[in-house]
Amino acid sequence: MNDKSLVQVKIGITGGIGSGKTYICNLLRERGYKVYNCDDEAKRIMLEDEEIISQIKTLIGNDAYTPDGQLNKPVIANFIFSDKDNAAKVNSIVHPAVKKDFLHWAEDKQVAIMESAILFESGFDDVVDTTVLIWADARNRLKRAMTRDHATREQIEARMAAQISDDEARRKADYIFRHNNYDETENEMRKLIQYIENYS
Repeated sequence: MNDKSLVQVKIGITGGIGSGKTYICNLLRERGYKVYNCDDEAKRIMLEDEEIISQIKTLIGNDAYTPDGQLNKPVIANFIFSDKDNAAKVNSIVHPAVKKDFLHWAEDKQVAIMESAILFESGFDDVVDTTVLIWADARNRLKRAMTRDHATREQIEARMAAQISDDEARRKADYIFRHNNYDETENEMRKLIQYIENYS
């Protein structure tokens, strides 16, 4: 990375299940970039932020947390899937906190990268300067996700159907990183890094 201490850029990276989003973000980490993983940080916030904990307990009930203070995942999942509006209610508590936390985390970083599977759906794209979609065709994504998650085709296809469509994601993204072939990843990575450097 160039030394441009007076310039800061925030980049959002997203991609559907099996696209290789986390793999690409790990490659960026290896090259010295700082990456904020929204899933990991949301879980941390839900465990550490007393205001968020209180709001979740008010919404779901005290048994949203186990006696030792951990997330009671079956209870939370049951609440979310029992009514189509419940996921939005949980997200309305957690997502603003994640946005605030990301912006605080990004303050001292020249290039701050946000990794989020739901970048557009959550509105997280509002707090970044540019967005990158890690894209692979559906066949490759399906194969990767089935292998990684030890899941059936039907299970992965259901998850894919629940996400933003490829067409919509491609329309929304500022930059598309094609990740169909791992042998071509280095070339695509060079282009992505050049994009990041030019943007910053």
